[in-house]
Amino acid sequence: MSGHSKWSTIKHKKAANDAKKGKVFSKMSTQITHAARQGGGDPFMNPNLRLYVDKAKSVGFPIDRIEKAIAKGVGSSADGVVYEEATYEGFGPGGIQIVVDTLTDNKNRTVADLRQLFESIGGHLGDSGSVSWNFETKGYIAVKCGHMQKSEKYGQEDIFVAESRDEVTMALMDIEGVLDINEIDIDGIEGLEIYTNYNTLSKVRDSILKLGYVVEEAEIIKEPKMTKELSGEKLEKAQSALETLDDHDDVQSVWSDLA
Repeated sequence: MSGHSKWSTIKHKKAANDAKKGKVFSKMSTQITHAARQGGGDPFMNPNLRLYVDKAKSVGFPIDRIEKAIAKGVGSSADGVVYEEATYEGFGPGGIQIVVDTLTDNKNRTVADLRQLFESIGGHLGDSGSVSWNFETKGYIAVKCGHMQKSEKYGQEDIFVAESRDEVTMALMDIEGVLDINEIDIDGIEGLEIYTNYNTLSKVRDSILKLGYVVEEAEIIKEPKMTKELSGEKLEKAQSALETLDDHDDVQSVWSDLA
């Protein structure tokens, strides 16, 4: 088990996203449409689509809008717009390394916008490979150590029942595809974060769900092999820069080596 925890970073990002749900919902709609167009509209047959749909549900994205985004992707509500995935990399304030994943209908517009954004935050776009060598693509799953018990009264929320973290850890270690497990705290509840190969994320997540445990988060991440420590004003400037990039409509994820 490694000592590094990513949950605090994800928790911070969730809190920031809560403050701008309209923009988050718009990006999720684009992700769902693109995934449906790439692999079909059935979430059970399309692992990428299932990940995006589950993530959308977890933040309260309306079911009818999920269905509309899927329909748009499979062509029953097509508007002729085709999205492409593109990744850009560069340097931010304090010399931090940044990788930006985008989903765009116009790469020329996106790269021009990003070049301007990088300059505005005190950084610059880099060539392909300039920082990506320091990032490893993995699957990430955050799990609460316990299961949900059906409420005895109709209409009441199900009850979370905690289980021994050691026992949950032992059970998860037996799942094929699990690379690493860390202990974390999820809103005051004992939890675990699990790392997988990026192409086995859905399979491992489904295996965890079959065991009855509560999956709080499941996503593809790009994790730095080496991190950079900043503090004080430099840290605040770097964090603000990452949020500025993340606010762009075409940007889906922003990754950095900031510790």
